[in-house]
Amino acid sequence: MNFEEFAKSRKSTRGFLDKPISKKLINEIINAAKWAPSSYNTQTWNIHVVTGDILDKIRDGNTKNTLAGKPHVRDFPYKEDYEGIHRQRQIDVAIQLFEVMGIKKEDKEKRMDWMLRGFRQFDAPVSLVLTYDKYLEPAAISHFALGALSYGIVLAAWDRGVGCVINGQGIMQSDVVREHAKIPENENIMICIAMGYPDPDFAANDVRSTRIANDSFVNYLGFD
Repeated sequence: MNFEEFAKSRKSTRGFLDKPISKKLINEIINAAKWAPSSYNTQTWNIHVVTGDILDKIRDGNTKNTLAGKPHVRDFPYKEDYEGIHRQRQIDVAIQLFEVMGIKKEDKEKRMDWMLRGFRQFDAPVSLVLTYDKYLEPAAISHFALGALSYGIVLAAWDRGVGCVINGQGIMQSDVVREHAKIPENENIMICIAMGYPDPDFAANDVRSTRIANDSFVNYLGFD
């Protein structure tokens, strides 16, 4: 298929099979993704790939801290609450997910479990923790580079039958991730990517988020 068809075929995976992914395959995915654009070829990114007991400890720490009401801890300033149309788009996809998963508005237990899935890295067999060097702060350009790398990773994985979801909740307790993934103190944690083989029976995996029309966010100037 052409690139547009392939890009449209990709979906965020939120339910994974209990099936390991080989280090060889992950390295192949990263090898393809690292050709993402990088300002002045600086390649200001690091990837820490975790699985097994280490990932289980991160899941456990994230969940315990969240249930205990510990405030979110991030390594960089972040606006927690979206507003206006951005908030509405967030709500719209949540409604899609809750509908296919049969989660009613009044079902607090299921809603809580769904929320905790993010802190558990969606129970994926692998998590990629993306970081950048602290000395780069203020690091907007490095954030941009890591975004490009992230998209490269999810596309390269999808091309190989591997699903991903870019997961902000997974690093909202960054001190937990730092401890167990042994992230050096001179690096800031940006985001993580949950990765694994998609579970075909997990209803949320069929959800496809929408995209707005180009004329809603693109301005053309100087064209006939």
